[in-house]
Amino acid sequence: MPKITVIYDSESGHTKALAEAVAEGAREGGVEVAVKHVDEARADDILSSDGLIVGSPTYCGVMSWKLKRFFDESVGAAWGKAKGKIGAAFTTSGGLGGGNEATLFSILSALMNYGFLVFGLPDYSGPGVTAHYGAVAVGEPGEAQKKAARMLGRQTAEYVKRMAGPHTTGD
Repeated sequence: MPKITVIYDSESGHTKALAEAVAEGAREGGVEVAVKHVDEARADDILSSDGLIVGSPTYCGVMSWKLKRFFDESVGAAWGKAKGKIGAAFTTSGGLGGGNEATLFSILSALMNYGFLVFGLPDYSGPGVTAHYGAVAVGEPGEAQKKAARMLGRQTAEYVKRMAGPHTTGD
């Protein structure tokens, strides 16, 4: 069965709540899901997963230093070995205009540098709530933000299953 790993950093618990909603959506999409705080994540999580969904609090428009460190320290073991795997991002912030999209782009950029394929999600989970670049919540995630996170997880699972396809051997 294809596998997605959700790696997140969270200080207040808001990003963790969004990570749980992302994981729920991915499970609904029919894949195995592992959820890990960045302190528990290892380069092998990149190598052993068909998809990686990364979440961070918004810190001045970039991912947390712990997530940046995770990507930096995984280079030797996993750089270039994620080609064709699916990647996605989510973030939380303390207020509007705090750099949510820039944070998503910082995560997506790291994923693309590893070789992950990333995607846009044009669907709305509620009035004015989208996950175009990834799921976002300002403060504690409400139901519309959790719905967007579940949609992100389900869509990632769908793409992972498409890319994984039937595993065959032979000539």
